Amino acid sequence: MAKCEITGKGAHFGNNVSHSHRRSNHMWKANIRKVRVKMPNGSVKTMHVSARALRSGLVERA
Repeated sequence: MAKCEITGKGAHFGNNVSHSHRRSNHMWKANIRKVRVKMPNGSVKTMHVSARALRSGLVERA
């Protein structure tokens, strides 16, 4: 579920690296919000959208 329906942005993976250079797995999650979106045909739909998409105006809130 942690994936933006507009941009496709989701979780990505990498390593935490300590000062002594020991590595452990880490996951970064996208800032996903559940919002009501006004669709082009005039209807309203609930979607999972990233905060970046909301700020940049890619979707219009209902």
